Amino acid sequence: MASEISQDFSPFLRIYKDGHIERLIGTATVPASLDDKTGVASKDVAFSSDPAVSARLYLPAAAGHPKKLPLLVYFHGGGFCIETASSPTYHNYLNAVASEANVVVVSVDYRRAPEDPLPAAYDDSWAALQWVASHRAGDGPDDWLNEHANLNKVFLAGDSAGANIAHHMGLRIGSDKLDGLAVAGIALVHPFFWGSKPVGTETTDPERRAWTVKFTEMACPTFSGADDPIINPESDPGLGGLCSDRILVFVAEKDMLRSRGWYYEEVLKKSGWRGSVEVVETKGEDHVFHLMNPSCENAVEMMKTFVKFLNE
Repeated sequence: MASEISQDFSPFLRIYKDGHIERLIGTATVPASLDDKTGVASKDVAFSSDPAVSARLYLPAAAGHPKKLPLLVYFHGGGFCIETASSPTYHNYLNAVASEANVVVVSVDYRRAPEDPLPAAYDDSWAALQWVASHRAGDGPDDWLNEHANLNKVFLAGDSAGANIAHHMGLRIGSDKLDGLAVAGIALVHPFFWGSKPVGTETTDPERRAWTVKFTEMACPTFSGADDPIINPESDPGLGGLCSDRILVFVAEKDMLRSRGWYYEEVLKKSGWRGSVEVVETKGEDHVFHLMNPSCENAVEMMKTFVKFLNE
């Protein structure tokens, strides 16, 4: 007899009463390789054994030049519970980013909820940043980072839940410091932020709002509600200490999270943070459209904006 469903979070995953998890999307993987289209090489590197955590590194063809390249540390999306660094969606996207921006990329393969609930993803992402920083003297464990990565020009970025992680890593670097790693900018793509009171054009439908809270509770059992600083930056007293003075936020007109991206700009400015934030909205598009349809005109334009940010 088939196990009964305990919690249904379609279209992402289902949790069954016998404890097993059925992920409905984001399960495909591709190996690291040399990409014929872009000339970008990639490899998987384990940087922690307990817990077992790895990252996929990307090296553009132009890395043969003597000058060290900017480093992008990327956190994939998927609601903290689906997708991986080896997903074809992210593998193809980061091949393109590495090639077009001419940057080295570290894509963090953090542990996922619900098997490993938050703060596991935050802890793994922090461990990844510490590992990256261990290359500051050019004698770290990975040759690609030693030889090609400029740790004085590091960018943090992610989409959706990954943008949430990038935000929290920016806060942690701001408070805990991280010797040997200088963050030149943070890019948040359709960030997963929320709150108890609707902002802007955000939905007021109580069922949809309750679902978002329930979903976050699945990912983080210690979650205290919609105004928990995990998903509501406005509630975080340390927001003004965000480590970078350059923030780029992408939002999409049809995305349920659109207004939160705009509101992030507002609460940042109120927090005492003294940097520069730019919000770029794509009309007529929905959440992470650029990953679903990377060749469409709006995705190409969005890539140009991201590349410019990484090259300034």
